[in-house]
Amino acid sequence: MLVIILIAAELFTNALEHLGERLKISEGVTGSLFAAVGTALPETTVPLLAILSGDHATGTVNEEIGVGAILGAPLMLATLSTFLMTLAVFRERKVSGRIRPERSGFERDLNFFICAFVLAAAAMFVPHHNTLVRALISLALVGVYVAYVASTLRASESLVDAGHGTEAEGHMFLARFGLPTNLATIVLQLALAVVLLVGGAKGFIHGVEGVSKALGVSALLLSLLIIPIATELPEKVNSILWIRRGKDTLAFGNITGAMVFQGTLLPAIGIMLTPWAPRIEVLTGVTITLIAAIWMRLNSHKDGVRVWALLINGGLYAAYLLITLSR
Repeated sequence: MLVIILIAAELFTNALEHLGERLKISEGVTGSLFAAVGTALPETTVPLLAILSGDHATGTVNEEIGVGAILGAPLMLATLSTFLMTLAVFRERKVSGRIRPERSGFERDLNFFICAFVLAAAAMFVPHHNTLVRALISLALVGVYVAYVASTLRASESLVDAGHGTEAEGHMFLARFGLPTNLATIVLQLALAVVLLVGGAKGFIHGVEGVSKALGVSALLLSLLIIPIATELPEKVNSILWIRRGKDTLAFGNITGAMVFQGTLLPAIGIMLTPWAPRIEVLTGVTITLIAAIWMRLNSHKDGVRVWALLINGGLYAAYLLITLSR
């Protein structure tokens, strides 16, 4: 399944660059909206299928898998994914070098994510039977994402004029089989990549259930640690591919845009369909996720983000593992 996800990620980034160039949109829209939502499909599919497919026998386990997958995804993006992306260019840029995403989009993504994730965390302390308050919080999270999309699209035209338009590198993969590089071929390649991504995610649910039973490990803990590593592979690989090509805005937008998507719409579902309780494993992950996001926001400057500052996010993930696994 991991090999399938890696192949799908390469197909997806290649098609997405051509789509962004053809539509004449900014790298911010391509990375933060198109790439982020598309590559977020596995981690969106896993919790949804887990929560909705549970029966009386597996309901609690499936809910734990769902909550773990929902909250583990932004944790992985804000810490490990950011660290691995930075590590990919460490040799060229050195510890004192900078990664330079387009600043306004980078800060907009983080601002929306931090506000939404604080709201999602607060919902854990609302009793499950208080459905009205939980429903209002869920609606507010959906509203945050709608406002984010509108804000990102509004900024696109001026960014393209300022030289931040999406540019494709290389030929379409399907074009190598004699197909023309047009909108239909781009959509076909995107669809193929999405099918591969979703198929890989679906197989992971059964794997986590089996491993949880075999090792006697909590399904919640396992899903917080294992599922995000697999389902976040598209973001990790896409961002590494883009940053090594010098496309810092696309690389970071793919991560921070996915954080906004996963910090709004997925918690909105979890709040309504699961207990969404403040268990210690969950609170630890939420706290470290917010620390990592706020740290990136504080280190955003006009000339970019220092490499050393982003490497610290990897240390935050190590701290999370140490705290969680030592309990």
